[in-house]
Amino acid sequence: MSTATSAPGGTGASTTDPIVRIIDLHKNFGPVEVLKGVDLEVRRGQVVVILGRSGSGKSTMLRCVNHLERPSSGTVIVDGEVIGYRIKGDKLHELPPAAIAKQRTKTGMVFQSYNLFPHMTVMENLIEAPRRVKGVDKATAMEDALQALEEVGMAHKADVYPSTLSGGQQQRVAIARALVMKPSVMLFDEPTSALDPELVGEVLNVMKRLATSGMTMIVVTHEIGFARSVADEVVFMSEGRLVENGPPSQVIDAPVHESTRTFIDSIL
Repeated sequence: MSTATSAPGGTGASTTDPIVRIIDLHKNFGPVEVLKGVDLEVRRGQVVVILGRSGSGKSTMLRCVNHLERPSSGTVIVDGEVIGYRIKGDKLHELPPAAIAKQRTKTGMVFQSYNLFPHMTVMENLIEAPRRVKGVDKATAMEDALQALEEVGMAHKADVYPSTLSGGQQQRVAIARALVMKPSVMLFDEPTSALDPELVGEVLNVMKRLATSGMTMIVVTHEIGFARSVADEVVFMSEGRLVENGPPSQVIDAPVHESTRTFIDSIL
């Protein structure tokens, strides 16, 4: 997206509007077009699972939602606010880094790798962003952090260092670190792909509990069982496009598009 681009229609959002709107999203890396006009809406409380082969654009799309990747064109709106840009007249102008960092507090991001600070305890990892980004006082930040750790079953590890934890435990701490910012939407980028098989379940169970609690979630994953049991909507992407979407019973169990059928058959 250039620094001055036509703004989308509308100036605000109601409670009935989608909490996330992705509009004609394109992303190029040099001459390679990774996203080719993606449109997607996610409503408050929905769990949307993104499926697709490696290189289909799933993670790039997710990273555009919180402006970790800058769209080449198109618009992302979260909770009524255009992400990465301010509207001036009928144009979009890119925000400064501090303003973008503030916007990112709306979207908790959980990556494949845990990205915990090794020199900080679990508690210190969790209170760092609330204190630095949101200006929360230490006592409140610690109280919020303990609550988030309880949600993921890791409160008893608050004072240990990440190196003493298993991969599954570290990923649960990473989820708590995202939750402590009290985001409107949780974004998961293949959160179990780096885990040993016996550790995958503990992370998926935490995600299932979040879904049950009403958390809005966009999840990139190959965990078909999770998608079938938790997702409200499943999206299949291929070669930078959204080719099929609908409830799990349709996209997973009775896919229409040939590329979706081939993919599902290959992993079941």
